[in-house]
Amino acid sequence: MNIHEYQGKEVLKQYGVSVPEGRVAFTVDEAVKAAEELNSSVTVVKAQIHAGGRGKAGGVKIAKSVEEVRTYAGELLGKVLVTHQTGPEGKEVKRLLIEQGCDIKQEYYVGVVVDRATGRVVMMASEEGGTEIEEVAEKTPEKIFKEVIDPAVGLMPFQAKKLAYAINIPKSLVNKAAKFMISLYHAFIEKDCSIAEINPLVVTGDGNVMALDAKLNFDSNALFRHQDILELRDLAEEDEKEIQASEYDLSYIALDGNIGCMVNGAGLAMATMDIIKHYGGDPANFLDVGGGATTEKVTEAFKIILSDENVKGIFVNIFGGIMRCDVIANGVVEAAKQISLDRPLVVRLEGTNVEIGKRILNESGLNIVAADSMADGAQKIVSLVK
Repeated sequence: MNIHEYQGKEVLKQYGVSVPEGRVAFTVDEAVKAAEELNSSVTVVKAQIHAGGRGKAGGVKIAKSVEEVRTYAGELLGKVLVTHQTGPEGKEVKRLLIEQGCDIKQEYYVGVVVDRATGRVVMMASEEGGTEIEEVAEKTPEKIFKEVIDPAVGLMPFQAKKLAYAINIPKSLVNKAAKFMISLYHAFIEKDCSIAEINPLVVTGDGNVMALDAKLNFDSNALFRHQDILELRDLAEEDEKEIQASEYDLSYIALDGNIGCMVNGAGLAMATMDIIKHYGGDPANFLDVGGGATTEKVTEAFKIILSDENVKGIFVNIFGGIMRCDVIANGVVEAAKQISLDRPLVVRLEGTNVEIGKRILNESGLNIVAADSMADGAQKIVSLVK
């Protein structure tokens, strides 16, 4: 789950991470009021969307008066920002962060991630702050420094100081920077983050070390432990179909293709998308109904797929172990009856109660194309869609 920058900074403040003073604003008048309260000679007006690259897209403005704040707020609210992370459709700006400006002397990057190669949490740092870390990794990887963290003891002070020295933090501020990094790590662990990224971390003219930007993502599987974080969820920033899927505990991610997929098991879902691509098709979604799905759950999954106007055909690929093929079949039939099925449907069933499932589909009267294997099903749906 993602949250906005201003929300991330509020979370980090709980752990002693220094951030600029700021206010959230949903209207131009609120933006002006926030600027007056901050009473800063320089005020930053920042668009709040769930995507990076806002600065390059014109979503960050520097105002030197309250009137400029009013002008920039009016320009940004309601504007559709297109960044490298939003896709060509962009995201509409519905809220702003009005923040005090600060005397920036130097910018750095600090991030905490889970490294799947080591199975450990890793803190990364670079003196190339303000630049996308992917770009730094591609062009100057030697400028990214990493510390693998032992979960038994956490980020040790010597590791934090080692990173601070490596990225050339001024010697007089190394201890402050190390404290900053340790606080960031504690926030990452205690809030079950999947990413905690500060870009840039800045050193200011008055000798402070603070987070000028903050990106926090959270492990959705751990949200039951963090009601305070769950309350920060902004549904307006999420795909409507993904929201609907989460209500039925379905794993759904919208993609850009035209072949809808309904599969049980994440690995099989990935393989299904791969084989569709292999035969020249484009999957419209990742959808894992899981192993314990009910007929109602499968029906909802099918309806979510059909609600995508880009979907020109559907491939149901089920290998029934825990999941029973007859449950899938009943769900498909029920959904097809509720929504007039006017697109090709290919179904491949294998496993528990497969014969019952096939009989349910055959006797449904629906125009369903049976497949004998995953490859056969992929070839058939790609052919039918084309």
